[in-house]
Amino acid sequence: MENPSLWNEKEKQISILKKKKELEEKKETYLSLKEAKEELETLLELKKEGENVDSEIEAFCKIWEEKQKKLFLKLTFKEEIEKNNAYLSIHPGAGGTESQDWAEMLLRMYLRFCENLGWEVQILEIMSGEEAGIKSATVLIKGDYVYGFLKGEAGVHRLVRISPFDANKRRHTSFAAVDVWPEVDENIEIEIKESDLRIDTFRASGHGGQHINVTDSAVRIVHIPTGIVVSCQNERSQIKNRATAMKILKARLYDLELKKREEEKRKKDAQKKEIAWGSQIRSYVLHPYKLVKDLRTGYETSNAEGVLDGDLMPFIENFLLK
Repeated sequence: MENPSLWNEKEKQISILKKKKELEEKKETYLSLKEAKEELETLLELKKEGENVDSEIEAFCKIWEEKQKKLFLKLTFKEEIEKNNAYLSIHPGAGGTESQDWAEMLLRMYLRFCENLGWEVQILEIMSGEEAGIKSATVLIKGDYVYGFLKGEAGVHRLVRISPFDANKRRHTSFAAVDVWPEVDENIEIEIKESDLRIDTFRASGHGGQHINVTDSAVRIVHIPTGIVVSCQNERSQIKNRATAMKILKARLYDLELKKREEEKRKKDAQKKEIAWGSQIRSYVLHPYKLVKDLRTGYETSNAEGVLDGDLMPFIENFLLK
């Protein structure tokens, strides 16, 4: 950082500052664990000398366990891309209003989860259902290791409840799909030909308010070779919406390439366990009992309201540490 030429290269400057922050965090973690170890040794010495420090040791161990869990979580992130921001998209399954309402419940759950962690969320696209809920939504989430934490949320989420839209109060099952892609750094080259794109503009539709504009500046881009469709409507400028939509497309194409490589690796390793994109990952039951269960890890909780209010970290921890 003392090299004057560094400040003439913005990309290199950002990269170095990011690396410095990572090293500072590692150093801070090491010093914190070292200090905790010395404190524990002191408490154990006092216990040997006959001091009544059992309650202090118990309280200390709880704090230590939390620190250890956070460290282990960071150690699970081995790929550079896992440090990146992430796009999260939600689409309801078949079932009309019922599934669209469930999709909106999921969006609220993730927004609350991000709020609890202090992550910044930018709503890029949201399309309301005719009666209730949403037909689709895409958000950009910014923070440390966002993609690493949220990549395991991709898949189909299933809800069982008494439908608020059914006059006969019958039990309904609804599905919604969640997709997660890493935000791609500018230094990652992904070739996108103009001839492979179909670009449309349309009037934004949503819940209104500060997030959604009301002009014909919303942009939808179709990548013809893959069939990938992305859209953005949060800016009043068509140029800005197009630029954001292109960033999302770049992220999705990068994610598609990652999944192809993962699939090839699975075939080579002859793994029999299916981890299909879009497969059902979690079940949320609100009737006749309350239970949220992850079908991959087996972790479950009866605090369904808490989970739907953003208490997702136990599920994410169990997925990452399994």
